Amino acid sequence: MKKLVVLVSMVLLLCGCGKSSPDDVVKDFTKNIDNSKSYKITGNMEISNDEETFTYSLESYYLKDNYYKVILVNQTNNHEQIILKNKEDVYVITPSLNKSFKFQSDWPGNSSQAYLLGSIKEDVENDAKREVIESDNGYVIKAKVDYPNNEELKYQKIYLNKKGEIEKVEVYNENDIVKIKVTFSSVDLKAGLKEKDFNLKDYVKEEEPKDTNIKNEEQEKPKCTDENNCEQTEDETNNTESSENKTEDKKTTNIENIIYPLYIPSNTYLTSSEKIETSAGNRVILTFSGDKNFVLIEEATMAKDTMEIVPVYGEPLLLSEAVGALSANSLSWDAGNISYYLASTELTVGEMQLIANSLGNASLVANTK
Repeated sequence: MKKLVVLVSMVLLLCGCGKSSPDDVVKDFTKNIDNSKSYKITGNMEISNDEETFTYSLESYYLKDNYYKVILVNQTNNHEQIILKNKEDVYVITPSLNKSFKFQSDWPGNSSQAYLLGSIKEDVENDAKREVIESDNGYVIKAKVDYPNNEELKYQKIYLNKKGEIEKVEVYNENDIVKIKVTFSSVDLKAGLKEKDFNLKDYVKEEEPKDTNIKNEEQEKPKCTDENNCEQTEDETNNTESSENKTEDKKTTNIENIIYPLYIPSNTYLTSSEKIETSAGNRVILTFSGDKNFVLIEEATMAKDTMEIVPVYGEPLLLSEAVGALSANSLSWDAGNISYYLASTELTVGEMQLIANSLGNASLVANTK
């Protein structure tokens, strides 16, 4: 009898009893995400292009019924942007500029998102040929991705620890090079978030009220009894107001160096460069002509007193240095205190993205013709 028990035990061990099968790993992973009513994630995200890698600190929040908030801070220049989705709309907010793009978009359901658990889960479920590989530290799930606006990205690897908890996601191109890497430092699947945590007003900088004490002091001033003194006082007041207006008029911003793209489609050249003075500073208009005609506008920007909301009929697009606003024939984004606007009826989304990602922070020489 004892020999039989030992034999059965050995057979079970040889059969791998106690180990999770690939289907079990996927099932447990997706089930945990489905059961989460709200989550909070912190970590880092790295975006690589052909020249360099950009690193962001990441906070990602989710509340059941399609509420999302993603906070991205560029570790190089501290540029912060927030992608917010609530019951009203989708927004990309730049707090330092008191500015937001407002979208009518199906984001995040219209593309893979390496920093959202629901998106990762759907990618895994939608790939019937997914692979699950056991590693020394846990499991690796390999699944296809769907980035309609970035066809370069082909598949992802999702790293789970032995408990089945997500630790890292890597998104690869067709040459097996990592282009996006998200490393999770903490994942709270029971965050207890509420709708109020996804309020746009939390990121709106209201205009500071004028000092009411000044008005009170003016009201308390005795009325003039001498006509000449009254005229002098009025003149002083007018001069003060005029001086204040002049000071406000001086709030301008300028582009000292024109920033040229390092990537330009073949047989396309810079044909004109025009700098225009505006009430807020200056604006640079670069025109490129050839096989792929396009216009690139650069304008120095500064924070507004009240939030500027720019409607966009398109969707958010993750670039190397910022989150941009993609529409039918244009791409807009803010980076390094400069607002960019790229427009063309001939460029593909991929080409617009390459041009945007190739813009440096200094004056560079472009091909001219």
